[in-house]
Amino acid sequence: MTERSPAWRRRALVRRWLMALFVFGQTLVAGYYLLWVLPYHGGTVVELGMLGLFAVLYAWIAVGFWTAVFGFVLRLTGGDRQSLLRRHPPEVLAQTPLQKTAVVLPVYHEPVHWTFSGLKAVFRDLERAGQLEHFEFYILSDSRDPEVWLEEQAAWRRLCRELDADGRLFYRRRTVNLNYKSGNVADFLRRWGRRCRYMVVLDADSLLSGKTLVRMVQLMEREPRVGILQTNPAIINGRTLFARLQQFANRLYSPLFATGLAAIQMGDAAFWGHNAILRTDAFMKHCGLRKLRGRGLFGGPILSHDFVEAAYMGRAGFEVWLEPGLSQSFEESPPTLADELSRDARWARGNLQHLAIMLFEPGLRFAHRMAFMNGIMSYLASPLWLAFLVLTTIEAVQMTLLPIDYFPEGHQGLIPLWPEWRPEWALGLAVSTLMLLFLPKFLAVADQLIRGSARGFGGAVRMLASVLLEIVISVLLAPVRMLTHSRHVIQALLNVTVRWAGQNRTGEATWRQALVTQLPGMVIGAGWSAFAFTLDPMFFFWSLPVAIPLVLAAPTHVLLSRTGPGTALRKRRLLVIPEEKEGLPLLDDAARFRSETGGGTSLGAVAEAVLNPVLNRLHCQLARPRGHHGRCRAPAELTERFITAGPDALSRQELCRLLQDRDCLARLHTQAWRAGPESWWGQRIQALGDGSR
Repeated sequence: MTERSPAWRRRALVRRWLMALFVFGQTLVAGYYLLWVLPYHGGTVVELGMLGLFAVLYAWIAVGFWTAVFGFVLRLTGGDRQSLLRRHPPEVLAQTPLQKTAVVLPVYHEPVHWTFSGLKAVFRDLERAGQLEHFEFYILSDSRDPEVWLEEQAAWRRLCRELDADGRLFYRRRTVNLNYKSGNVADFLRRWGRRCRYMVVLDADSLLSGKTLVRMVQLMEREPRVGILQTNPAIINGRTLFARLQQFANRLYSPLFATGLAAIQMGDAAFWGHNAILRTDAFMKHCGLRKLRGRGLFGGPILSHDFVEAAYMGRAGFEVWLEPGLSQSFEESPPTLADELSRDARWARGNLQHLAIMLFEPGLRFAHRMAFMNGIMSYLASPLWLAFLVLTTIEAVQMTLLPIDYFPEGHQGLIPLWPEWRPEWALGLAVSTLMLLFLPKFLAVADQLIRGSARGFGGAVRMLASVLLEIVISVLLAPVRMLTHSRHVIQALLNVTVRWAGQNRTGEATWRQALVTQLPGMVIGAGWSAFAFTLDPMFFFWSLPVAIPLVLAAPTHVLLSRTGPGTALRKRRLLVIPEEKEGLPLLDDAARFRSETGGGTSLGAVAEAVLNPVLNRLHCQLARPRGHHGRCRAPAELTERFITAGPDALSRQELCRLLQDRDCLARLHTQAWRAGPESWWGQRIQALGDGSR
């Protein structure tokens, strides 16, 4: 597909040039101010390094600022007329027939009942919309722990019966986990991709209303050029103070940023990997991911696949759109700072990997290369900021402890260079930087007040108080994230292996965990501040905005992970969002389903799979027929140890070898029920009988 849409591309070009003018013009002015703030006005190597780092960081912050300003202006004037939703009147979309669509849910060691209950809520909401016959649901498991994948299989079977969804809700587990989530989806497409014209990708914490799913398919039908349509998910269900802060910030600020970003990117938007719809045939044809051929970080499978798939779709001539107007799209936040930073270790590695694709992959659109750059900077900004602080400290040491150098390195000429300070310029530069960081937050407040929507955030006064609280916490977290992201970047560049694991969805942080993870930063912050105090009082005060958050990192970490403060603030209508007040059938269903019992027993999934005859038959049907003529191919020693000592006597790999074999699984059922009453299985059977009475 090579045809282009010239109308929106011309508008996008104008908008991007306007953005570049604002960003680089403002950065040049700020850089000029910094030159006059520095003692030698850029006449030394250290000051030139500070100037370069400052320019990169300032420009990156300015991009976010002007994106929010664009979004504010567009929302103030009624929205972007070029968006996909504005092209088609609602009555025209309502008359658009639907095509078969696959809703796919890749999972890896997720809480089974919690995750499947969310999918159940999506199913019921689509059923409520009256369009269920056009959709199929696929649970794509990469789970390796038998306790998890056996529970998944049992829960899927129960869900099929409860929803009467046989032939509409499917489950498939890969036994070989190649290329992570992207490999999971690719395996699904190779097997069943041609069954459906479209594919909607969900995450374990995703929720999409039936109305939104239907509207997404209708837009794809009306826009045959579009290969990927991305929604802007809102964060919900925050319980801990950290999650509620993330939830409030996302719900209040993201409409401005998403509207501005969509207006600038237009048909060259990014794909975020979930809560989006994809044109299946185009995705299968053009978005296959090859392994990188470099060394270390830049070799092997592509980790952050979504941006790459969007770029490949654009290279093939298809459009990728972000549509903020598609509401009722939701996800959840990690419950603690530790969980967020642990996730960022994987994301940092994947985003930095994009550097090779951005520079060397042929045929990509410039807008997608810039999307790669923005993703890289989201993590690279932290070590750049850290380097700026190091150079600033070196500059302070040179000015305080060393004699004045009137002919510093890099200075040419016979006239000496006199160091001088301009504190009023420094103040103006600081105010400018703070404006870039915080003015978009108050523009978001103004946006809600203009729209009369402040009541959903607790009212105007409480909304403003919540914003101020969020700013204070974000200031406390910024240096912590800076140090951790810097470590992630260094580890990625050194090709340190990152463990791929399921995400924590509910846990709270302990003091021990907080001290272990944050102690290095606390020591660095305290040491740097003490050194600054001995060096110069002014430099000491300048260091405090970074040093104090680092010193307080552990208690901040623990406090934010608690549900008590979050609940107390919600009762006072602080950090609230409209969905918590208004409610939606989709969200109400998800909350109710997740509060119900999961349907399992205290035996554990492995023991239940062996003892329960109904579940044993199910797992045998799903297992591979590896044996020959009813013979179990696993070593007899494994089965004997399993029967005599129980599942805990085997490693995960040994358990998988037994339980993935259909004949082994059937034989284990027979042998377990024949075991003596004093054996491990006999005791479980006795407990099972006592429980049934």
